[in-house]
Amino acid sequence: MNNVEYECTYLEINKNDFISKIENLGACKVGEYYQKRYTYDFNPKKENKWIRLRTNGELTTLTIKEVFDKTSIGGNYELEIEVSDFDKCQHILNELGYSERNYQENKRISYKIDDAEIDIDSRPMIPTYVEIEGNNEEEVYKTLEKLSISREKLTTANVDDIYTSYGYNLASISNLKFEEE
Repeated sequence: MNNVEYECTYLEINKNDFISKIENLGACKVGEYYQKRYTYDFNPKKENKWIRLRTNGELTTLTIKEVFDKTSIGGNYELEIEVSDFDKCQHILNELGYSERNYQENKRISYKIDDAEIDIDSRPMIPTYVEIEGNNEEEVYKTLEKLSISREKLTTANVDDIYTSYGYNLASISNLKFEEE
């Protein structure tokens, strides 16, 4: 049973200005996370469909992601379960014959406004951006209106396509990590 994921992305934000704006509108901070993930291709590989193992240090999930319409806020399927151990799950996937396509890190600040989730994502090599996710398309558009974000400034591109728009081929980057600080 796949669930439709209703989300869009607003690229190239000023993180501090955006946080001030949403907090002034009543958004509640959920948390700050350092996320790490492995992505895997299906075997055999399926176009626009992959496996993601992700943890934020508190919650670890195994997810099948599928993009069926790159132009729609509701253009993704997501089938997700919580798993108890990131490293053991990676080992199980490897034992089942899945080799990770790549390893990725990001820093995420999560907020909630009404019933929508707002995730501010900082990733290596590209500007910080925002993902807005709701229970349906109408909820996402209502949140965008509340935030005074024009629909023309949005994208429904996935992370691979966002990196491509900045001239990077994410599939060719095996370790997408923050540089040591």
